[in-house]
Amino acid sequence: MFFFKKKEIPLKELFPEKFVDIHSHLLPGIDDGAKDLNHSIELITKMKSYGITNFITTPHVLGDVYPNSSDTIKNKLQLVKDELEKRGLNDIHINAAAEYMMDEQFMKRLQENDILTLKDNFILVEMSYFNAPYNLYDVLFEIQLKGYKPVLAHPERYNFYHNDFENFYRLKKAGCVFQLNLLSLTEQYGKSVQKTAEKLLKENMYDFVGTDTHHQNHLHLLKRIGTEKIKKNIHHLLINNQKFYN
Repeated sequence: MFFFKKKEIPLKELFPEKFVDIHSHLLPGIDDGAKDLNHSIELITKMKSYGITNFITTPHVLGDVYPNSSDTIKNKLQLVKDELEKRGLNDIHINAAAEYMMDEQFMKRLQENDILTLKDNFILVEMSYFNAPYNLYDVLFEIQLKGYKPVLAHPERYNFYHNDFENFYRLKKAGCVFQLNLLSLTEQYGKSVQKTAEKLLKENMYDFVGTDTHHQNHLHLLKRIGTEKIKKNIHHLLINNQKFYN
């Protein structure tokens, strides 16, 4: 019996030059991502070695757990920018938005237009991993009524939808665009998530991708997406992410 190893490719050959990672947690001490400024720079430097030099990093904005204001996020971003300049990492381009939990506090921010967009009118939003908000479709309607476009982070990770795929079609019809977590193409989040990601990909339901990097282990695992098969399957999405390039 012969076993054929998947053809591996360096990640530098996977990511286009103007690829923008639109989902990560690289700002220091602000959520469950980078712990401090040195950690931020370490993560960014590692990602640079993979060929990723453009970032719109997205700290959590989540109720009382991560009650990050727009000003807090902007201040942390400036710290990182200053440190990158200090270290001569001038080929790194980083901006910040947020990953908004669709909760009551988010609705208040939405009414006050206190929103950090990825670019133009795109907002990165997420749901609890336990259940969708009871008023999910009202929230999505309000987002669009205010002139924004909801980018749903990692839809494949919402396990409560795995047994009823029609929910994903309904979300798309309600105006959501979908962002794939690249690590969902590995076993990082479990077989069920991986299988759902592959099915959504096959159904051409994704619009963008993100690494959702929190720590070094994520970046170590990210190397597993360096195969010819995955490159072929996600190349159009990597190209789509270039629309966020400034």
